[in-house]
Amino acid sequence: MTNVTTQMEDVFSEEAQAKSPNVVAEELARLAGAHPEVVVLSADMGASLVPVREAIPDRYFDLGIAETNAVSVAAGLAACGFVPYVVSMAPFGMLKCAEQIRTDLAATKMRVRIVTRLSGLAMGFFGTSHHAIEELAVARTITNLTVCAPSDAYSTLALLRSTFDVDGPVLVRTCEGVTRSVYPAVPTIPPGSIMEVRPGDDAAVIATGLGTSAALGAAEMLAEEGFSVRVLDAAYLKPFDERAVIEAAATGALLTVEEHHVLGGLGSMVAEVLGRHGVDVRLDVLALPDEDLEVGVPAALIEHYGLTPAGVAERFRRLVRG
Repeated sequence: MTNVTTQMEDVFSEEAQAKSPNVVAEELARLAGAHPEVVVLSADMGASLVPVREAIPDRYFDLGIAETNAVSVAAGLAACGFVPYVVSMAPFGMLKCAEQIRTDLAATKMRVRIVTRLSGLAMGFFGTSHHAIEELAVARTITNLTVCAPSDAYSTLALLRSTFDVDGPVLVRTCEGVTRSVYPAVPTIPPGSIMEVRPGDDAAVIATGLGTSAALGAAEMLAEEGFSVRVLDAAYLKPFDERAVIEAAATGALLTVEEHHVLGGLGSMVAEVLGRHGVDVRLDVLALPDEDLEVGVPAALIEHYGLTPAGVAERFRRLVRG
C-alpha cells in the first residue's frame, strides 16, 4: 500500500484518527458535558468524532454522506432549543450546503455551528472535487453568518469557545497540516478580532488559517536578513476587523496569505477595506491561483503553491523591493 493511499484511508479510519490529536472532538465533548443543550451531527466524519460519540451517545447523530440534510436537521434541532454542531468535510460542509446555511440557518438566525475539517488542499489526493478553496468567498456574503478560521490547535479551541454564545449561525473553518503552533497556549480571541502574533515595523503580513503559521516562519527567516515583519492572524473573517487592517497598512507594505482562492477571500477583503478608506499601501496577495489546481499529496501541493515559510518570505521580498 502506498503512502498516499494510506493517507486517503486514514481520513475514514477510527484507528488512524485515534492516533492523532483531535482538538475538535475533545472540545465538542467538553462543551456537550458542560451544556446539555449541545448536540453534535456528523456528516461522514464519524471516524474523527469517536470521543463525542462515546461521551454523549444520545446527543450524537451520524447522517453519513448527507451534508445538506445535516444542516437542515440542525436547523430543526436549533428551533427546538438545542445548540447543534455540524462537523463535515470543508469541500461539502460549506459549498454544498450554501443554500441550506443561507436559508435554514442565517435567514432565521438559528444557533447552529458548522465546523469544517480538511479545508484548502488537505484532501488534495482525492481530486479537484475535494479542494475546499472557495468557501470563504461564499460564506462572507451570507448575512447573519459569523465566519472564523483558526490557525492552529490552540486557536481552534479558542474559537470554538468564543463563538458558543454567538446569536446566530457560525462557520468554523479548521485547517490541517500546520507545521508549527501560532500560539503558545489557548488565546483569548474577542469576536471579530484580527490578532497580532508577532510585532514588526518594516511591513505587515495578514494571514489566516494555515497561512498564519507559514507567515510566522517567514518572519523568523526574514528577521535574519534585517527585516522587522509584523504578523497578524485573521481569526475572524466576519465580522472583519477593519481597524487592524488600516493600522497594519501604516507600515507601508502589506502581504496577505491564505490557503484559499485568490478571488473573494482574505486578500479581497483587505483590498476592499483599503479601497473604502482610501489607504495608499503596497499590497500583494499570496493565495491559490484562479486556474485548475494540481492533484497530489497535500504537503507537496502546499509547497508547490508557495504556502510555506520559504514561499511567503520570497513573496515578501518581492513586495518590499518593489
